[in-house]
Amino acid sequence: MHDPISTLGFVRSRLDRHSAEQPEEAVPPLDAPDTRLLILGGDRFLLREGTAIHVATTALLHAVERTETVFLGRWDGRPVFAASIPTDELPTLEGTENRSLDLRSIATDGVVAPEELGLLAVAKSMLDWHGRNRFCANCGAPSFTAAGGFRRECRACNAHHFPRVDPVVIMLVRRGETCLLGRGPHFRPHMFSCLAGFLEPGETIEDAVRREVYEETKIRVGAVSYRTSQPWPFPSSLMLGCVAEALDGEIVTDPAEIEDARWFDREAVSAMLAGTHPDGILSPPPMAIAHFLMRQFVEG
Repeated sequence: MHDPISTLGFVRSRLDRHSAEQPEEAVPPLDAPDTRLLILGGDRFLLREGTAIHVATTALLHAVERTETVFLGRWDGRPVFAASIPTDELPTLEGTENRSLDLRSIATDGVVAPEELGLLAVAKSMLDWHGRNRFCANCGAPSFTAAGGFRRECRACNAHHFPRVDPVVIMLVRRGETCLLGRGPHFRPHMFSCLAGFLEPGETIEDAVRREVYEETKIRVGAVSYRTSQPWPFPSSLMLGCVAEALDGEIVTDPAEIEDARWFDREAVSAMLAGTHPDGILSPPPMAIAHFLMRQFVEG
């Protein structure tokens, strides 16, 4: 059976993580010896020779000294920070040796090592969270970073705020020797994938799978089993991969939820994964959890 760790993006990392539970004195200064920097401008990381991990030179430290920085932890024993800079300042750091690229393309094209991809996921999710949470949700006053960036605090009402993770169920629905795949209006042309949706408060994973499948296709689902998970830093989701058993087969799509949905047999799904489907139907790339679930279906 296919090993998800061998292909899934964002699941591998050598990061010795910092956290909000560690004392403030555990955070080294930004200019500490051997410091490494990840630099994000908008949704694009600064890259150099196949890596986004930069030695913290004087020039780079000057570029990020007035921006949001987060101490992620230690990478191979060295302190590593992530910094967000204004998008229009990113070109000043690019040149003959540096370039920038968005994280989705970095993952899909295999630009960096798989272990580094997991590090970039942490960096992007953390910096995105800071960008959306500059004010206290309790009283509206400005909030400030603490714990190296793993917490925000409000000095007006003393509230503490922590990074959030949004759980998403993604499921391959089976019925006999076929599986249910769909496509949203935002998908690239000809691509079909597993159905997916956010968990709601007070909802189990199994009930979320059943609700989302019914909302999108009116297919009722019985048994649900968990397979694997994947961080998805767009901006900060955790994909919970499941397999579900359909109780009926007539598809009725909701145009507000999904553009198309169909039952596919193993031969068709295998062709999608190989890029040889006669109708040009494509699967998500190997770094996506949907690809793993589809391959598991083909392998039986």
